[in-house]
Amino acid sequence: MRKAKPKKRHLLPDPKFNDVLVTRFVNDLMVDGKKSTAYTIFYDTMSMIEKRMKDSEVAPLDVWKKALENITPAVEVKSRRVGGATFQVPMEIRAERKTSISIKNMILFARKRSGKSMADKLSAEIIAAFNEEGGAYKKKEDTHRMAEANRAFAHFRF
Repeated sequence: MRKAKPKKRHLLPDPKFNDVLVTRFVNDLMVDGKKSTAYTIFYDTMSMIEKRMKDSEVAPLDVWKKALENITPAVEVKSRRVGGATFQVPMEIRAERKTSISIKNMILFARKRSGKSMADKLSAEIIAAFNEEGGAYKKKEDTHRMAEANRAFAHFRF
């Protein structure tokens, strides 16, 4: 690499929960630079989760964090070309990328869901991930399955 690595940007915690991970999630949720709209969606989602899971003693933010943890992959496969053949090489993921993948998958599968508002869809996806089901959880399982199937090519790691 010729250029120096770019400086890591530090995010400010969100106003309501005072959590940096929430800010990261909201930044990925944001469309066309509308951050206040993204915050509104996230906070509405948290209130919906609170209503849906009122019988359990878990706070909505803890439900969200557990759901993210449930859909965070530990390994992924990367294509590597060796002598004319392309192999799917399983590799461990660094912590920063793990959270990024889990956040992006949760938002992607929430957008694909059917429902009235984005907050409604997102709350449904979070609860599904919390219960270890739903599209984002299935994606994680598929990724792990693929890595396990290609474990023989692990020595091609780069």
